[in-house]
Amino acid sequence: MMLSRSVHSFKKIANPLGWLNPVNPNVLMPLVVQSSVQQQQVRTTIRKHYDPKFRRLRGAKFIKVDLPDLNEDKNTDLTPEIMRTKLKEKGIQPFRTWNERSLYVSNSGTVFEPYVPPEGDGKLSMVTVEGAKQKFEIIEKKGKSMLAVRKIKSYDEDFTLQDFVEDALEVYKKSHEALVNFRNNKEKLEEFVTEKAYVEMTENVKYKTLVWKFHKSLGPPKVVHARAGNVVTKENIFAQVTVRFHTQQSLCIYDRFGRKEYGDENIIKDVLEYVVFEKHISEQYGAWRMHHKIIPDWMPAAEPVPRTFRKPDPLPDLPEESEIKTAEDQNEESKNMVPALA
Repeated sequence: MMLSRSVHSFKKIANPLGWLNPVNPNVLMPLVVQSSVQQQQVRTTIRKHYDPKFRRLRGAKFIKVDLPDLNEDKNTDLTPEIMRTKLKEKGIQPFRTWNERSLYVSNSGTVFEPYVPPEGDGKLSMVTVEGAKQKFEIIEKKGKSMLAVRKIKSYDEDFTLQDFVEDALEVYKKSHEALVNFRNNKEKLEEFVTEKAYVEMTENVKYKTLVWKFHKSLGPPKVVHARAGNVVTKENIFAQVTVRFHTQQSLCIYDRFGRKEYGDENIIKDVLEYVVFEKHISEQYGAWRMHHKIIPDWMPAAEPVPRTFRKPDPLPDLPEESEIKTAEDQNEESKNMVPALA
């Protein structure tokens, strides 16, 4: 049946006008049988893609897997470099033989070239010889200060000395007000003073009560010194500006028992201070904070603050020597006594 269909189709293809010139089917039968048999018997072992254009990409899909070495753990002669390479090949983070700790430098911890106040500042005027000499020395030292101010402006374009002294006075007031309430809010004090000043201001203040008040300024605050220096690295730059304050203040200190130790709330005194303010200018969010107070050598020493202590409890009454001897004699007699026979 299939043979007759193939012959019939071949007749149409070979002779479309076969009805005019018929072909004998017996003559074409061997050819048709032979072609069908050849198509079924053709076999090949080469499996090629019909389009070998992406042959290399298909070959790259095969991944060569390195089999693990089960005896690798037993080998203890590997150097640290080879062990680090093998861990990286396996995708494991190589361990370190040291522990790194993060270091944050929030303040310089010192004063760069501390300012030396002239003797008699606040008392001498330009008319006197000593006062004129002091003014001349200050002008000579202004060179480094101007370079430091220029360094600060390179990081803070809006920095001006006129605005800075006003901000410095506010920081000075808020830092002392925070010190009064130090026991209730310690974090408030850290906003206005550096870590170095924090330790110096809070020493021996834990169990005391402070009453401090700022009354007025006898003269406008003035910048007398400026320096800039780096810590650890050249990019870590700190700026320090020394400001002269001549103010009127009142201070009174009470001990933990409520007794007055120093000063008086009703007495107002003139105070001349040289305060160093510091800022981490290389940090984007750095702020000016009080860093140190310069106390010149010629300034008279402050009155010592008396220290109070708790009165100790009285010792128990000790027995007299005669009572001790009588007790010892009684013990010896009791040891020498012979028990009576029953």
